[in-house]
Amino acid sequence: MAILQGKACVITGGAGSLGLAAARLFLKEGAKVTLVDLSMQSLERAVEDLPQDRIELVAADVSRSTDVALYVAKAAARFGPIDVLVSNAGNFGRVAPIDDYPEDVFDRVQEVHVKGAFLAAKYAVPHMHDGGSIVITSSVAAFRGDPGVYAYITAKHAQVGLMRCLAKELAPRGIRVNSIHPGPIDNCFQHDVEKGLGEAIGRDGTEFFNAMIPLGRHGTPDEIARSLLYLASDQSSFVTGTTLMVDGGMSV
Repeated sequence: MAILQGKACVITGGAGSLGLAAARLFLKEGAKVTLVDLSMQSLERAVEDLPQDRIELVAADVSRSTDVALYVAKAAARFGPIDVLVSNAGNFGRVAPIDDYPEDVFDRVQEVHVKGAFLAAKYAVPHMHDGGSIVITSSVAAFRGDPGVYAYITAKHAQVGLMRCLAKELAPRGIRVNSIHPGPIDNCFQHDVEKGLGEAIGRDGTEFFNAMIPLGRHGTPDEIARSLLYLASDQSSFVTGTTLMVDGGMSV
C-alpha cells in the first residue's frame, strides 16, 4: 500500500522545485495535497501534470496570520483534518557585510522562514490528527556561520529552536516534529544564491559549494523529497525533535 494513502498534507513553498517534488512524491504515495505559494499563477503552472482531484491550491503570504488561517481552513475544508504539514516556504536575502546589511532584507527573511513556520504550526495544529507529522525545511546553514549570510543563517538556526519546542509540546498527541537540512540543491533558488555569493567572494559559487561537499555535487529536489517523505510518513513513527541532514556530507 502507498505509505501516505488518504493522508491530508499541506506544503508551503509549493511552486518551488522542492515543494513541487515533495507534492509529486506524496501524491504518488496516495496523499491529498494542499499547495501554498505567493502566486496562484505559479502554482497553476507547476501542477499542470498532477492529478487535480487530489490537489488544492492556495495563494498566500506565509508571514501573514490571515493568509495562514485561510490556507489551513481551505485545506481542512477540502480534505479534512491535516495529517502532514511541511513548512517549506523560503527566501534567501543577500550576502553583505554586517555594516551594510539592509534591515528590511533581514526582517523579511525572518518573517518568511521563522514567523512563517511558527504561524503554520499555530494555525494548523488545532486542525491536525493526533499522530500526524510536521516537517520544517531548514538547511545545512542551521549548523554553520558564514560571513555576510546574516539573514538566512540566522533564520535557519531559529527554525531548529522552533522545531524542538514544538516537538516537546506536541509529543503527548503523538504529533512528530522534525527539521530537514538540505545542502546545496540544483535548483533556481540555489543558483541565485551562488550568483550572489560568487560576486561577493570573487569565485564561482557553484564550484565553491561543491568543494565543500564530500560527495562532490549538489543534491536534487527529488533526493530531498524522498527524505521529506520519510519524515512525513509512519516510517519515521519514533522520530521526533530530530535534525535530519541531507547534505552530501557537507556538515561532517
